[in-house]
Formats: sequence, C-alpha cells, structure tokens
Amino acid sequence: MSVNLPPVPGGAPVPGGGPGPERVPGGVPLAAAPVPDGGAPGPEAGAGGDGSGAARGTSVWRDAFQRLRRNPAAIAGAVIVALFLLVALLAPVLAPYPGESVPGAREITPGDIPGPGELPAFPLGLDRFGGDVLSKLIWGAQSSLVIGIVSTALGLVGGMLLGLLAGTFGGWVDGLVMRIVDILLSVPNLLLAVSIAAVLGQGAYAVMIAIGVSQVPIFARLLRSSMLSQKGSDYVLAAQTLGLGRRTITMSHVLPNSVGPVIVQATLTLATAVIDAAALSFLGLGGGRPETAEWGRMLTYAQAELGIAPWLAFLPGLCIAVTALGFTLLGESLREALDPKSRAR
Repeated sequence: MSVNLPPVPGGAPVPGGGPGPERVPGGVPLAAAPVPDGGAPGPEAGAGGDGSGAARGTSVWRDAFQRLRRNPAAIAGAVIVALFLLVALLAPVLAPYPGESVPGAREITPGDIPGPGELPAFPLGLDRFGGDVLSKLIWGAQSSLVIGIVSTALGLVGGMLLGLLAGTFGGWVDGLVMRIVDILLSVPNLLLAVSIAAVLGQGAYAVMIAIGVSQVPIFARLLRSSMLSQKGSDYVLAAQTLGLGRRTITMSHVLPNSVGPVIVQATLTLATAVIDAAALSFLGLGGGRPETAEWGRMLTYAQAELGIAPWLAFLPGLCIAVTALGFTLLGESLREALDPKSRAR
C-alpha cells in the first residue's frame, strides 16, 4: 500500500519518510551552499567525496610565486634588483676606496681626467675631483636605493592610511580624502616632489619626504578602489550576516584581500623613486658636497665634461636605468601573476 507523505518544509519528500535536505534561506540545499572566500570546503566538495577538491586548492600568493618562477622577465628583474641590493649592502667591502674620494686626491683639470683602463689602480678612471669612479658608483648604489626604498615606504604607509579611511567609512570621510587626493594628483609627480623638496630644504631627508608625499595619492586611490570592489563580495555579506563588526570585517577580510594591487604598485613605484631621487639630486636639491657619491649628483658634475669624458655621465646613468628596469620587470611580472584572467589561462 502506498502512502503519500506530506512535503517537508524546506526540503523535498524522501521515500521512506526521511526528511529532505536541510535548506538555507533562498532554497539552496545546505550541502550545496557556497563557501565564502577563504573558507575550506568540506570533504564532499571533492570529486567522488574523497576531499580531493580541498587538496587541489592553492593560495593565491603561492600560485603567483610559482608563476613568477616560470617567468623569464620576473627572473631577470629579481636578479637585477638582488644584485644592486647586494652591492649596496656590501659597499664597505666591495668599494676599492672608502668614502667619497681617494685619500690625498686633488682636483684634476678636464683635459687630464683618466678614463677607464688608463690607470691600473682605478679600473673606471677618476672624476674631476680625483675620486675613484668605481667606488662612487658602489657607494651611490647604497644612497640611491636607501632613498628610493625609504621614500616608497613613506608613500605606501601614508597612502594606505588614507585609502583605509576612505574605503572603510565612506560618506563625507571618503569625499574629503578623495578631494585631497585629487588635488595632489593634479600636480605632476616630479613637480610636486621638487616643490616639497624646495620648501623643506636640501638634504637626503628632504628628498625622501618629498618623494614619499608625492606617492601618497597613488596608493590611497588604489587601496580605496580595491576595498570598494571587495566590500560587495559574498564573503563580506556573509560576515555581516554573522554579525561581525565593521572593524573586524575590514581588518580581517577586506584589507587582506585588497593589498595585492598595492604591493604591485609599490614594486613599480620603487623604479620611479630611484629616478626621482636622481632627478632631485641632479637639480641640486639632494644636498651634500660636490664630490658626494650619489648617482644623480655624479650626473650633475659630469655634464661639464660630457664632451671630453662622456663615461662620467654614462656610467651613473646606466646604473639608474638598469635599477629602474629591474624593479619595473619585477613589478609588471607580479602584476601579471596576480591577474585573475592570467591565472585562468
């Protein structure tokens, strides 16, 4: 004899009188409900119910690192950056002469400046102040990279604070922060850095602050945009449904998923910072003595002998270009590795 069972609320009748699958609001069976980003799927998520789906899951950053290892441009950029960082760290050991000039050196007339290979003790020759060009290039790597890294760190911290405020609170806070950012972005980056350095005065610290402030609006706008795109995601809605506070949602979920583009931009900005530091020193805003071992300052005093000793300008210019190229290759490769469309291919 057949018995017609009444429908079970939230589930379909099951032969034998058992209850149907439990359902979440919206009519989706609980076993098939989507898992928010960052959650671990249950064993039933894998093919055949053996948990193999969870085993196949990989971290976004781990996957990006694997893609970088297979990218020749990323490897080339990493090698260039690592080489210059190593030279900067080991400058006291690698430089043939300590400091910025050869002990007992005197100023040389332009026509008597020795070139590369002319003096065995000075492989790349001397400059007009009697300084060893090779030693200055090595010490210049240290000063240029320190200025570039510190200024980028200042811009990154300041920009992330402003972007975090705008992306978290919205409303009038977002409007105020974005108007400040728009004003700063309306001025060309290098011109803004020159203006700030001129107000603060000459010196390495003034150059760091000037370049850092000029980079703040870039990071602020990027982080705000990334956070706004994440705030409408399913995992954020799920966290709000669970009753989590705005601070917890922002710091534990939204911000960690929004910093990827900011990290990529920071890598690219390092190249710009090295070039801007050399430009400010070339314009005389970097301070220091004329014989200071800094790539931009070396270019400043090499232009007078450009016709008779072109290597004095070519060598520091080459160092600036290669360093910027290394950071650019690394940043662009990181951007490609973190691109969802690229990962899907």
